[in-house]
Amino acid sequence: MKSSGAGNVHRGFICVVLAAVLWASAGSAAKFLFLNGMSPAQLVQLRTTIGSFVLALWLGSRQPAALRVATGDIWKIALLGVSIAATQFTYYFAISKIQVAAAILLQYQAPVFVALFALIFTRERLTVVIALALSGALIGCYLLVGAYKLDLLHMNREGIAGGLASALCFAWYSVSSSYALRRYTPWAVVFFSFLGAAFIWNVFHPPLEAFSQPGSAWEWWWVIFISIFGTVFAFWFYTTGISFIGPTRASITATLEPITAGLISYCFLGESLELLQISGALIVIAAVVSLQVGRRNPARAE
Repeated sequence: MKSSGAGNVHRGFICVVLAAVLWASAGSAAKFLFLNGMSPAQLVQLRTTIGSFVLALWLGSRQPAALRVATGDIWKIALLGVSIAATQFTYYFAISKIQVAAAILLQYQAPVFVALFALIFTRERLTVVIALALSGALIGCYLLVGAYKLDLLHMNREGIAGGLASALCFAWYSVSSSYALRRYTPWAVVFFSFLGAAFIWNVFHPPLEAFSQPGSAWEWWWVIFISIFGTVFAFWFYTTGISFIGPTRASITATLEPITAGLISYCFLGESLELLQISGALIVIAAVVSLQVGRRNPARAE
């Protein structure tokens, strides 16, 4: 993990914020595609296949050395692909069983798992600042997604399990990618992660079947936008952020995504937020700012 000064820490936070903005934008685009008949499984197949193909072309022409993986690292890199594929499947599975707001809330328990993984595997200290920011982010997300309206105790158990599994898988990607970054560039880590995910989604889903789904140039535009900006660049920003500020701080900062999604919905879809939801957004922002203010030294390599 990089540790060359406060400037890199600032860049790390900026990278994760940009990732959150791109993920939120891609989420709104995905909503348009779902309303036009595309299934979540088809979209995941498209975004992982197109994303890994574009990255293969770019890295092959610009950084061919980045495509080489040490034999002993192949299984570790493969697990990154599994974690990405599993994150997306379990999240969409949760949506199919419970309300979207509940699925989002469950997925954003990921920072808790990241903190636990980092504590166990990288021995990253859980400082008071991180603990308070983590609590604030969770409380803020609870209010922001309107979970106070949901009967969480009587929801479909399979859906709840799927949402928590999504959080667990994303947390695993966050922590395991920090290990991969010790030997490989962020571009390489993202490429191999999505190459593995694309392979899985073309095995467990009819190979390339989703490419026959988009029926117009407008739909293809949003597919390309999601695949390039909402996938390749978003995960590159997030993975780069991890290299600067570590997986725990990065995952907490990424909880800005639902705030961005809310702003996009307000500006373009005419949706509004209740007072409690706005309060939740402010709490999340305060949590992320506290991480930045309380961070005097850059993330140290473990």
